[in-house]
Amino acid sequence: MNTMPMPGDRPLMDSGNMMDMHMSFYWGKSVLILFQNWPNGSLGMYILALLFVFVLATAVEILSVSPIIKQGRNSPLIGGLSHAFVYGIRMGLAYMVMLSVMSYNLGIFVVAVVGHSFGSFVVKFRAISAQNRGADDGVTPKV
Repeated sequence: MNTMPMPGDRPLMDSGNMMDMHMSFYWGKSVLILFQNWPNGSLGMYILALLFVFVLATAVEILSVSPIIKQGRNSPLIGGLSHAFVYGIRMGLAYMVMLSVMSYNLGIFVVAVVGHSFGSFVVKFRAISAQNRGADDGVTPKV
């Protein structure tokens, strides 16, 4: 019977290389988010990581509003390219938030949800404010 390990065989969890992954939510600053050795168990770096995820999630929601393209000023090619560019950035940021949440750290999860909620609030607040300004002027803007 051959009991020697094959060259490609290795354990799924390698505790020597920070490959241990949680499969359920947990609290704590010992987490690996997006980049190798980040935030590295430091409380200050963990708080910075929380802020980073919050900003990413907020940016995803703010970028969900398409830029207004005025007819006659821009060609359809330029308008389509600008929308595609903003959409590509938004999707990249959204995937980074998703990968951060996949760390199963409850702090990261809560901050991502709060960031998305705050970004949605900012977008809706601006739309309602513009609508109210238009009602005051007698002109209703398209939101």
